[in-house]
Amino acid sequence: MSNDKEERMLHKAKISLMRTDMFALFSGVLMVGKSSVSETFPTACTDGRNEIYGRKFVASLTDKELAFVVMHENLHKAFKHLTTWRKLFDENALLCNAACDYVINLLLVDLDPTEKHIAMPHRDGKRIGLLDRAYKGMHAKQVFNILKKKQEEGGGKGNGAGPGGSELGEGDNFDEHDWEAAAELSEEDKKTLTEEIDRALRQGQIAAKRIGAGAGGMDRVLDELLAPKIDWREALREFVKSICSAKDMSSWRKINRRFLGENIYLPTLIGEKVGHLAVGIDTSGSIGGPEIARFLSEVKSIAEDVHPEKIDLMYWDCEVARHEEYDMGSMDALVSSTKPRGGGGTDPTCMMRCLKEKNIKPECIIMLTDGYIGNWGDEWEAPILWVVVGDNTITAPVGKTVRIED
Repeated sequence: MSNDKEERMLHKAKISLMRTDMFALFSGVLMVGKSSVSETFPTACTDGRNEIYGRKFVASLTDKELAFVVMHENLHKAFKHLTTWRKLFDENALLCNAACDYVINLLLVDLDPTEKHIAMPHRDGKRIGLLDRAYKGMHAKQVFNILKKKQEEGGGKGNGAGPGGSELGEGDNFDEHDWEAAAELSEEDKKTLTEEIDRALRQGQIAAKRIGAGAGGMDRVLDELLAPKIDWREALREFVKSICSAKDMSSWRKINRRFLGENIYLPTLIGEKVGHLAVGIDTSGSIGGPEIARFLSEVKSIAEDVHPEKIDLMYWDCEVARHEEYDMGSMDALVSSTKPRGGGGTDPTCMMRCLKEKNIKPECIIMLTDGYIGNWGDEWEAPILWVVVGDNTITAPVGKTVRIED
């Protein structure tokens, strides 16, 4: 018998899934990255792009069980779990892995409840894998928070990651997640991977519509994947921290890889503060006091996180109506002392021009707006983040966009 039997089983499973109406939405994702069979790997694994399947593990599965595992790995890719939830993994690896798997397994079981095409793997008559209906409709962060609370309520004993918060034991899961490989991706690589997956999801959406396929709630899930709802406060802080230029501390927690080829081991420099921020707050007629108050509260929180040397705060509509400057000594009074101005039209390029005219060169720019903008500008001279409030689904053509729901 040919020794590539498991490779053929894997190929057959993928082709079968792509030809099945209910999985047509993910046909593009199933083709992202490489799939390989390993002689030594115990189960299955993904790094967010590629998949690895253990030969013995594949051989132990029925066709439907293998199809379930393949979809499980590819939904990790579709949800971008290994790049989106890295901070959760750093906080508690076990609970993060469990949370991601709970989301995916419940989604797959509900998608094919009669096990016509896929079936959750079993061993010795018992299901392998985490499944709990208490987490229906949740994303991984919500599940993680619940698991963490259960663990804390248990006095820190056990992990609380099993069904219903029970102890997670050996054999309760059937895959691994290669967080370290995902962490090696540069910001540019992460962006490329995100674009590749989004493009694959849209291709699957087109394919599904062409054959008239749909899967009930899966259309909604796909919409959420293409326009994810994230914690905008966290995204805001991460954006600021990601462009920090003050590399004033060294850490041995991560070895500097630039010199490993020369057998030289050095610490990685890490930045604890950012020099200069520019914050632009949209005060056109559609923005009210509550939104401005929320914005200012979070700007203050960010300032406390990254300790900027200076913040240029600008209120703008069709022109910069007010410009305020805060340094490290006055930043604590930002919320109480600021005086918002504006109320006219909406033209963010006025802030771009103001920065140039006053020769202000911030390390990054944060623009807070409702997104009803005609001209976004294309000559911003620093990394820019657009924080869009309300139900506007617009994505800025320049910089990075994060949306806030009212």
